[in-house]
Amino acid sequence: MKIDDASDPYDPNKATRRLIIVGVIVAVVVFAASKLYVVVPAGHVAVATLFGEVQDAPLTEGLHIPVNPLMRFTEFDVRQMSHKEDRVGIPTQDQLITLVDASLQWRIDGAAAARILRDTGTAERAVEVHLMPKLRSVLREQGKSVAKAQDFFRPETQQKLQEAIFTEMQNYLAPMGITVSAILLRDIQLPESVRVTVERTVQTEQEIVRQKAELERQKIEAQKGVVQASAEREAAEQEALKRRTLADAQAYEIEKINTAIANNPAYIQLQALKALSDISKDPASKMYFMDGNSTMPLPLMHMGDVPGGIRK
Repeated sequence: MKIDDASDPYDPNKATRRLIIVGVIVAVVVFAASKLYVVVPAGHVAVATLFGEVQDAPLTEGLHIPVNPLMRFTEFDVRQMSHKEDRVGIPTQDQLITLVDASLQWRIDGAAAARILRDTGTAERAVEVHLMPKLRSVLREQGKSVAKAQDFFRPETQQKLQEAIFTEMQNYLAPMGITVSAILLRDIQLPESVRVTVERTVQTEQEIVRQKAELERQKIEAQKGVVQASAEREAAEQEALKRRTLADAQAYEIEKINTAIANNPAYIQLQALKALSDISKDPASKMYFMDGNSTMPLPLMHMGDVPGGIRK
């Protein structure tokens, strides 16, 4: 009796086909299960579309289960972003072009992500369509409010320009689902002719400051000289006053002595006796008398005598 190979339960080909079928079924189940949930990364939102129709409620960060496996999800990064514009030519009222580097701080409004996807597309598309052209246009338009190119170096001009650009960009991009945080002017390159003029002006101002400092130093030195001369003059006046006072005292003393002599002849005789006493203390000294009747030796003879008698 002949046995059919196709009915053999231990046919290796049949076992292989069964394994393939089981594998396909498992893969389908896993694939279907993976479509039942979605994980949104931190700082992102996900917008769902079902057969091309955008769902209004975006999914926030985290795990979402279950979800319709037929939906497709587009993620939007809602974290802080920075867009840079380099060397944008900005005309001023003096018809000169100044090159400006600017940065715009912005972020996607997560609540408006569905509208952005419906009206514009991805976040990158929204930046290309709305943010970049508007920023360049606003920079050029606001530059026309500056009278002269060199005014860009004035802090008040930069502050005013940044505030005006920020306000206009904020009002324009908010309805587009983009929130503006700040506008920064990173670098300003003036036209060559203006740059040379500004450098010369700065050098002139620095020279003026240096000259003022030198004049101030000379003024201080002159004041020191005046103070020193005044002190020297005052010292000389004090010395002269001292000498005059001493001379007046000596003259007064002499006057008093003369007055005493004139009014009292005995005063000179007392002085003569004092002198004789001092002379007598010296062993080598000698005294001579002109005659025996003289009461005073030479040269003290008759000192204090008044012709005609003693003055009272």
